[in-house]
Amino acid sequence: MLYRRHLRIKALQSLYAYFSGGQEDLISGEKQLLSSINKLYELFIYQISFLYEVKRFAENRIEESKKKFYPTEEDLNPNLKFINNRFFKHLETNIDFLKKEELYKVNWADEQEIVRKFYMNLQESGFYKNYMENEVSNLDEDKKLIIKIIDRLLAPFDLLQSIYSEKSVYFVDGYDLVNILLIKYVDSINKKSNENTKMPPLLKTENDPINSDLEFVKKLFRKVILNNEENDNLIKPKTKNWEYDRIPLLDLILIKMAITEFEYMDEVPVKVTLNEYIELTKYFSVTKSRTFINGILDKLIQELKENGRVKKLGKGLIN
Repeated sequence: MLYRRHLRIKALQSLYAYFSGGQEDLISGEKQLLSSINKLYELFIYQISFLYEVKRFAENRIEESKKKFYPTEEDLNPNLKFINNRFFKHLETNIDFLKKEELYKVNWADEQEIVRKFYMNLQESGFYKNYMENEVSNLDEDKKLIIKIIDRLLAPFDLLQSIYSEKSVYFVDGYDLVNILLIKYVDSINKKSNENTKMPPLLKTENDPINSDLEFVKKLFRKVILNNEENDNLIKPKTKNWEYDRIPLLDLILIKMAITEFEYMDEVPVKVTLNEYIELTKYFSVTKSRTFINGILDKLIQELKENGRVKKLGKGLIN
């Protein structure tokens, strides 16, 4: 479910914490890295569960309205389209989801006011009203609604983020990313999905270590730390026009991560590594730094290739 870019970002954050004094040693730093990744999956389950809790809330409201002393026609014959949404129907019977919800002890009993406020926001939204009024009812339309709920209401819902901040700092850090993963998950549901369909794994866990995302991120984290001094010696000669000690730590870490992939990630093509770290500089570096990093990487890859330090497993991966 996570892309390698997400793992690179997680490694970058953990390496920055390590080199800035936030971690005592490599082992504890690695544990924190893996914990931050695992917490993403826990938050993923929480978010799915929250959406389903909103459906439960809506269902309870309908039942309560029927019990009024003077129920209206709408109370007695409510529009059930939302609570019958096929995404929710899938969740309520999905064995793997229910097990994981229980595993993480997800319970919204004490947060009903937040659920109510979210449901009120939903009812007031134009896209929800259009969905409820539209007579078209199929899986695609149901999925589109849930995706809009995630994108337009769940993503900016500060009250829920406040609840998560009390549970784990990793929940706050991973909130935006998990919403992206959630949209990806909703979009993946199809007519063949049933109660035995497994929830998507957070990482690729094939037995082949070359394809293991877990091994990838662990190796990336370890090698950057273990080869820190050697990497400094590689980079310094390429920075004659810069005062090395004044280069931002984040920029140096990005360069060292790229060097690590050039040298140790046999299955990752050179072009992929270059493109990935050039993209990361757009998010984590200022314009001046981006130019600097791109120039350094161009020089380093040429030197590493000439010295036979770039070894890739397949044809074309080294170019």
